[in-house]
Amino acid sequence: MFTGIISGVGRIVAVHTLGSSSQHGKRLEIKTPAAYLDDVALGDSIAINGACMTVTALDLTQPLFQIEISAESLDKTAGLNAAGPVNLEKALRASDRLGGHIVSGHVDGIGSVSHFAPVGESWELRLLCPSTLAKYLAYKGSITVNGVSLTVNTVRDGADGCEISINLIPHTVQNTALQALKPGAHVNLEIDTVARYVERMLSHTNPTSNRL
Repeated sequence: MFTGIISGVGRIVAVHTLGSSSQHGKRLEIKTPAAYLDDVALGDSIAINGACMTVTALDLTQPLFQIEISAESLDKTAGLNAAGPVNLEKALRASDRLGGHIVSGHVDGIGSVSHFAPVGESWELRLLCPSTLAKYLAYKGSITVNGVSLTVNTVRDGADGCEISINLIPHTVQNTALQALKPGAHVNLEIDTVARYVERMLSHTNPTSNRL
């Protein structure tokens, strides 16, 4: 589990294929800030741009770690198939503060940036989200964007999907890889866990309820 509070910005520095077919995944080498990996062990979970991955190798002298990502995960995520900056968050400890919201590290869909520009001292980020996620998005609700816990300010449903707007304070822009976003960029989205369970409870019907 995670909180959506980014603990470091890393960079994918190398991408290696694990086979020659489209069914093979990739091995990523990710460079981290100094001392970031000091409390990380093989097999630990780290969310990379919001996707939970397992550490398969460590090099503390770089510092750098490796993960292996399947073809299925590559198909369902954005930004994990090429070199570039990524948001990092280590798995939540039981004693940690829950500073954002409950995040599983499972990407529910890919959104696209429709607008990203400064407004006063802050930044406005607008995202076009898949229509399948629209029912989970609400005013003042939580959403995870590339691993960052954020609050939805507006929701607009349209024929081409659901557009949401988010306000980013300067600290968030300066301390996450969101600062590199541009219109047209793809981002990983994870809906609020509570919304997921509410939808299930409201839509579920008991198949035995009408039996005599």
